[in-house]
Amino acid sequence: MKRLSIPAPLRRYLPILDWGSQYSRDDLTGDGVAAVIVTIMLIPQSLAYALLAGLPPEMGLYASILPLIAYAVFGTSRVLAVGPVAIISLMTATAVGQMALSGTTEYAAAAIVLAFMSGLILLLMGVLRLGFLANFLSHPVIAGFMAGAIILIATSQIKHLLGIKASGSDLITLGGALIRNIAQTNPITVAISAASVGFLIWARKGLKPLLDRTGLPARLVTILSKTGPLVIVAATTFVVWVLQLDQHGVSIVGKLPRGIPPLTVPVFDAEIWGQLLVSAILISIIGFVESVSVGQTLAARRRQRIIPDQELIGLGAANIASAISGGYPVTGGFSRSVVNFDSGARTPAAGGMTAIGILLAALFLTPALYYLPKAALSSIIIVAVLSLLDLSMLRKTWAYSKTDFLAVAVTLLATLGFGVKIGVTAGVLLSLALFLYKTSRPHVAEVGRVPGTEHFRNILRHSVETTPQILTIRIDESLYFANARFLEDYILDRVTGDKDLRHVVLMCPAVNEIDTSALESIEAINHRLHSLGLKLHLSEVKGPVMDRLKRTDLLDDLTGQVFLSQHQAIDALSG
Repeated sequence: MKRLSIPAPLRRYLPILDWGSQYSRDDLTGDGVAAVIVTIMLIPQSLAYALLAGLPPEMGLYASILPLIAYAVFGTSRVLAVGPVAIISLMTATAVGQMALSGTTEYAAAAIVLAFMSGLILLLMGVLRLGFLANFLSHPVIAGFMAGAIILIATSQIKHLLGIKASGSDLITLGGALIRNIAQTNPITVAISAASVGFLIWARKGLKPLLDRTGLPARLVTILSKTGPLVIVAATTFVVWVLQLDQHGVSIVGKLPRGIPPLTVPVFDAEIWGQLLVSAILISIIGFVESVSVGQTLAARRRQRIIPDQELIGLGAANIASAISGGYPVTGGFSRSVVNFDSGARTPAAGGMTAIGILLAALFLTPALYYLPKAALSSIIIVAVLSLLDLSMLRKTWAYSKTDFLAVAVTLLATLGFGVKIGVTAGVLLSLALFLYKTSRPHVAEVGRVPGTEHFRNILRHSVETTPQILTIRIDESLYFANARFLEDYILDRVTGDKDLRHVVLMCPAVNEIDTSALESIEAINHRLHSLGLKLHLSEVKGPVMDRLKRTDLLDDLTGQVFLSQHQAIDALSG
């Protein structure tokens, strides 16, 4: 049977038409099994991350239904699992918590607006193909921010583990509040927390080997091995209900609305949108970076690829879907995406099936969660995020690059000391500042010819031949406004006082760009050298750069010549 031809623009903006037209029974089986496992994992996570965001727990479930379906339609990753994640939940709590809101309803409404704004920003970036903007977040900055945010997340949940009150958006404030209220610790809550954390840590590595020894089918073992958080939710809820521990100071979730997610219209208030704009931009970029990095890693394992600009559209649609269904900002989660991948998911349809599972939970399970202790949810959060904490980047960057170490350290400390918004902003600004600093002082080497060859190397690193009347300077970076003056000063300082010198050759094999400021500096160098009785020459200029230079007066005014190779330059000027 002839397969229906799908126009390229539709395939680009609606990837579901591409993979959906090839959907098979094997795909259905793989997606179905993966959906069951991810649903089991996502139900307690959704509740827990909503708690982290300071929102009613049901909003975590709402943010895990329509967003999954929207991403399945518009996203390009076959296995990315979209929903609430720890970092975005913390950023939501920080953004909304800084607003002067009178109650839970207004707080939830602001979180919905934040999701809607984030969706619009991501959609706009996708349509305009602005995915490259995420490159301004360097890996050291992301590593520092993630480490700081994870420590903040874990610290923010200690209050629920102890059964005390504490608030704050930075480590100092949180730590101070915890210390001041430590005397009010509830022993029963601590016992629940200790048991929950201990079991969850064991379940991560010990549950699967135990199940393997029972002789159960491999797929059933895989499913059951992911039920640790669900077991904790069920067990602690049962214990609190039977022993009525809520009457002994154990904080519980309480009544949750039962039913499908409500259709919601975000509040269109200029003041609220203005207050949330910066946070929405940061959440959009951080969410996109996290999602794309996970998606690309998993796609590479199956020799597939994702399209970053279309991912922006997919994530934008997911966030708008979250907003109109009473949820808050979402993105692709690392842990659940890996589980989705390992469980055999073949297509984004697995996400749609997971959405059905979460919907059934919202319809039928919420009444049973009345006695769910918040300590259990906090235990799930802490064990999940601490498994992602990696401070080795500090050691690696210290050994490899002190500037990258500075980026990691400053971002980490700024996040801990001032909160996530200032932390990531400081990291981005520092990255740009360090980039400008490094490129403003490009590597410039004086070179000579390696004996018996046509190769030229740094005179400080190799034994090379030089000619007294010729100075060859190799520029190892493009020339632009930030480093043009550095090159000008370097050359003039070098030629001053050298009586034997007659020629200066700029060797340009690594110069991909010369902007207007750099062009003016080269012209100034040419004129200054001419006044000193020296000639300026160029060698190994790349074609695109030469094409632009030909449109200027530089080549007409140049006191020397342009050589195809440095070897030709030395032969011609030495005669």
